[in-house]
Amino acid sequence: MADVVAYKPRTGEIPTNPGVYRFRDADGRVLYVGKAKNLRQRLSNYFAPLRTLHERTRRMVTTAASVEWTVVPTDVDSLQLEYMWIKEFDPPFNVRYKDDKSYPFMAVTLADEAPRVIVTRNRKIPGARYFGPFPKVWAVHETIDLMVKAFPIRTCSDASYKRAMQTGRPCFPGQIGKCGGPCSMTVTIEEHRAMVDDFVAFMAGGDERFTKELTTRMLAASAAMDYEAAAKYRDKLTAIEAVLGRSALVLQPDEDADLFGIAEDELAAAVQHFVIRGGRVRGVRAMTIEKEIDITTGELVDQVLQRAYGDAQDVPRRILVPTLPDDAAELEVWLRERRGKKTEIAVAQRGQRADLMRTATLNAQQALIRHKTRRTSDYVARTQALTDLQNALGMTEAPLRIECFDISHLGGTNVVASMVVFEDGLPRKDQYRSFGIPETTDDTDSMYQVLRRRLAYLDRPEEPEEPAGEDGIVRRKPRFAYPPQLLLVDGGQPQVEAAARALRDAGHTEIAVCGIAKRLEEVWIPGDDFPVILPRSSEALYLLQRLRDEAHRFAITHQRKKRRGDITTVLAEVPGLGASRIKVLLKHFGSVTALRAAQPDEILAVQGIGPVLAQNIHTHLSTR
Repeated sequence: MADVVAYKPRTGEIPTNPGVYRFRDADGRVLYVGKAKNLRQRLSNYFAPLRTLHERTRRMVTTAASVEWTVVPTDVDSLQLEYMWIKEFDPPFNVRYKDDKSYPFMAVTLADEAPRVIVTRNRKIPGARYFGPFPKVWAVHETIDLMVKAFPIRTCSDASYKRAMQTGRPCFPGQIGKCGGPCSMTVTIEEHRAMVDDFVAFMAGGDERFTKELTTRMLAASAAMDYEAAAKYRDKLTAIEAVLGRSALVLQPDEDADLFGIAEDELAAAVQHFVIRGGRVRGVRAMTIEKEIDITTGELVDQVLQRAYGDAQDVPRRILVPTLPDDAAELEVWLRERRGKKTEIAVAQRGQRADLMRTATLNAQQALIRHKTRRTSDYVARTQALTDLQNALGMTEAPLRIECFDISHLGGTNVVASMVVFEDGLPRKDQYRSFGIPETTDDTDSMYQVLRRRLAYLDRPEEPEEPAGEDGIVRRKPRFAYPPQLLLVDGGQPQVEAAARALRDAGHTEIAVCGIAKRLEEVWIPGDDFPVILPRSSEALYLLQRLRDEAHRFAITHQRKKRRGDITTVLAEVPGLGASRIKVLLKHFGSVTALRAAQPDEILAVQGIGPVLAQNIHTHLSTR
């Protein structure tokens, strides 16, 4: 294979202006759209020697048959054109959004004669003002039910409204006090419009003003002994406080912002979008993204913001992100054109904003785990994953039992290994195993040792059955001799070759082996100079990823337990230091490293530690 693609343009042909470029395949389909402040500099990265490119980028470049570009006057223009082309062509190598589940919104139909509040997933109602999105439909209905108690605006359908206005008989919601529109015959259209304006202002973040006004009116009515009016104000105030109680104050009361928490790996990302108005979280939207070519977190943020605000009506004055994209200034100009006012893009670095960003990021991490778990737990997806693995690895049968091994250590000490087992694409946690490795030279030697120990169980004689119990059931003694069809190791070519050597030495070459390298998600097979590249959307790749991640998690957990046991053993050697005091010490200092660096007077500050014991602890740890 040539080291450069045939359609590579001459360097001098590519302008240095800002612009947008498109890669096309032989049939003319647009594969990828990107923007650049300097087209020549950006495109030269794609036309570097193929062996130096990220594997997924190399696949895009070699799939394409041509590249074209369009020069634009400014960086902002390139941002707008990129957004339009991505929306028009839906290129397969750009990030793919998986938020096809449309979220429910609360909408107020301001264009109507008598606006009403509704629950909808349609974002294109003319003249409507939207609030949300909400994670569940019931959450919108609950909010509306509480809100109409404080702001009794119309909730009935257009047909019911027209019929009521023609007949002079209130609609059914109006008869039972659930609709406060003109059709209820209690307010005029002008009075109703004023209530709608208050409803919208409240939902947009003006809650403090309404709370103060209602409290003042309630107290004034009570002082005037108009207890009926005071009770009405009290009920409205209770309804407003109930709504506020559902959305905790997370930022300053005058803060209007959107916050994006992102969790990502090499193939996918999860985004949590918190909509904050008046300092409160008014809505949450989640999406997952599949990445085809290698992009930075800043580039991902760029794409997420374009997606979120390309057709948005409600652009806040501040957008909080985990990392600033390179073209943040151009994005702010682009957003200002949509909002009509300045919009700031900032990183949440400290205080309440940083706390909320951590919450959003944690939610994104959990969403990413759920996304991967669904891919590997669905029966159809599991079947497809095992079939794809069989074909990719050249196996004679699908690997119904897969065992994955990982090595973990701390600076070469406390070396442990983990083995996780998946059968039919699902974890068998009762068959997980962990191994201690007392002496080793490196990770490949550790992998060889662990596999030889594991494979030795396959050659043990069949264990005898226990005699039948009183219930007549024959129970086999627990054993560990089920042979896997596939051994998966966490690592690249060196680890795979060590695993293959262990299989040869153990006489079990009938078992297939492969490795998955984390950096590029490459799958290595013994004896091959080049890895197997599974497609980004492959169910097989998701299964291997989950196996690798589960083995890593299990190894780290075991390694930490062992290290904690070692620490406890060291401290237990100190005369007069028992388990309860060891626990207090570790909780106070956080780690044995911090405790070892502490002076006797610092140790003395811990509750239950006297001067003599503090000196003994310091002396003992200093000599270890």
